[in-house]
Amino acid sequence: MASAVATVVLLVIPSPAHGDEPLPVGTWPLDPRPEVVATFDPPEDPWGAGHRGVDLAGRIGQPVRAALPGTVAFAGRIAGRPVVSVSHGDTRTTYEPVVASVEVGTAVAAGDVVGVLELPGSHCFPRACLHWGWRRGETYLDPLDLVGGGPVRLLPLWRDAPVATGGWRPPVHPYAAWAPWSTTRPSPVAPAPLPLPVPPPGGRTAGYLP
Repeated sequence: MASAVATVVLLVIPSPAHGDEPLPVGTWPLDPRPEVVATFDPPEDPWGAGHRGVDLAGRIGQPVRAALPGTVAFAGRIAGRPVVSVSHGDTRTTYEPVVASVEVGTAVAAGDVVGVLELPGSHCFPRACLHWGWRRGETYLDPLDLVGGGPVRLLPLWRDAPVATGGWRPPVHPYAAWAPWSTTRPSPVAPAPLPLPVPPPGGRTAGYLP
């Protein structure tokens, strides 16, 4: 008997960086894989409050690596904070506070060291951490999408739209709990017969029938 059973699975669906273009696959800028101290929280408008990147826990002097292949677009200080920026065509990644070990115009591969982490300017002060950003023009993107750490959504198998909210649950099939008889199950046991009464010594008594 054919049955229509709806199955819902957990799929990782990264937010596209630009339209329907596939996301580039990058590498973590700190090695080993760091703890994410603060996640991406873009502002409502260009001047609003928010977090235009992610903060990754690190240590002073730790090498910082390019997340994607590209060309060093900036290596210097902004408002007293050391910053390195790498261009990847129409996007750009930024790393701060990072003292550069490369010059503007240097071609780098993913994983190449671009500088070392510094404490002054850290978003996690007194701890050292790397503020890692990714943007296209004036649009800020979530850099965790480059390493598979973007948002997770529940999707049904039969369509691309997210599962509807509001407490909806798939219908339960009336025979969902039915299963065929198995030879491994114990056979039903008939109840034992009740014992016959035993006549008292000396013969019959009132109320006793042989």
